[in-house]
Amino acid sequence: MTNLQSLLQSIDNFIWGPPLLILLVGTGIYFTFRLGLLQFRHLPTALKMVFSKDKNSNKEGDVSSFAALCTALSATIGTGNIVGVATAIKVGGPGALFWMWLAAVFGMATKYAECLLAVKYRKTDANGQMVGGPMYYLQYGVGSKALAVLFAIFALGVACFGIGTFPQVNAILDATQISFGVSREVTAVVLTLLVAFVTIGGIQSIAKVAGKVVPTMAVFYIVACLSVIITNSDQLLNAIELVLVSAFTSTAATGGFLGASIMLAIQSGIARGVFSNESGLGSAPMAAAAAKTDSCVRQGLISMTGTFFDTIIICTMTGLALILTGAWQTDLAGAAMTTHAFAVGLNANTLGPMLVSIGLMFFAFTTILGWNYYGERCVVYLLGTKAVLPYKLIFIALVASGAFLHLDMIWILADIVNGLMAIPNLIGLIALRHVVVEETKRYFEAHVTYSKAVA
Repeated sequence: MTNLQSLLQSIDNFIWGPPLLILLVGTGIYFTFRLGLLQFRHLPTALKMVFSKDKNSNKEGDVSSFAALCTALSATIGTGNIVGVATAIKVGGPGALFWMWLAAVFGMATKYAECLLAVKYRKTDANGQMVGGPMYYLQYGVGSKALAVLFAIFALGVACFGIGTFPQVNAILDATQISFGVSREVTAVVLTLLVAFVTIGGIQSIAKVAGKVVPTMAVFYIVACLSVIITNSDQLLNAIELVLVSAFTSTAATGGFLGASIMLAIQSGIARGVFSNESGLGSAPMAAAAAKTDSCVRQGLISMTGTFFDTIIICTMTGLALILTGAWQTDLAGAAMTTHAFAVGLNANTLGPMLVSIGLMFFAFTTILGWNYYGERCVVYLLGTKAVLPYKLIFIALVASGAFLHLDMIWILADIVNGLMAIPNLIGLIALRHVVVEETKRYFEAHVTYSKAVA
């Protein structure tokens, strides 16, 4: 068993090693320059679309563009924003935060491209609901049924055994037990009932909950982080300088921090950044395909703001809190490090941990909902609409069992299939790059004067 676990760990390290990270970031770099720095030039327009009154309520689709974005954000804004950032800085030092920013900036272009393709190649299933995502643009755009099936299998594995269930369930159970003294069994029962209640209702129910919970919790967490930052504002410029300097120089060992090379900062920052915002992994397009819209470009613009909110805003807030309070120099790691940062930053040993626990609970809960929907879309593609109810029942049972499972190999397997998702998706993005460029060019020529950089 130990040999098998070591083998799986080696496979995991290889999959999430430099080749995949270079491919993920490289795809973002390609689209960034091929689309004329679209994420910089049109971010204000995209943000305006997110917060403006929806004029597409009568368009083809299942939910509003804002609800589709919130569904995608529900899956991406999760434990990675609290635990993942702490892990990246613990391993790579403060400079890792800079490389998370870089991954996010280029990742916005990738997210734009994959969500544009999701809407362009989406279909209607037997129940009249919109279905789309990498499976559909791989089959109908690229013309490869094999790649489409592979992606669906890997994504379904992530939904059932990875990000979508066990890590999130355990995060919620730990948070309620440590901060509120509630037993794991009681929390597991309540959590299972809540997940069942929301997910049985389908995309409309999930989007409705996500549309309320995600913005509320994001604002709540940002305010909490800002409180820490403002309290320590006299050190803010020094913290930012430390991030920028550490990104290009080795970070010396200090306190509980063991030191890190430039390469370690790059690898940990990019890996955690991609893991947090999921740009290029192919998850968000499945939610984007359900949007009520008649423009694939418009939905692509709205969807790319998800990476901006997830990494540029929320991960940055967490990272600055860790650096300003000196939490990154302690012997703590993961959620414990972030909890310590809030306790020190707010000078509140009880309130600080409670804020982190509440954030973890709600972020993890919405991640379960988002990945339940992604798994459902994969099931519909692989087995048809008749398999949706059995899938939901199995998913609910997996959530319930999360309180009793502590198998290290499951986490490793989940990480492997999560990385494997990206490979067929990136092949599809590269193969359909000209479609993305042409659709973008056509849209902006019809709406605004478009840069010659895209011509």
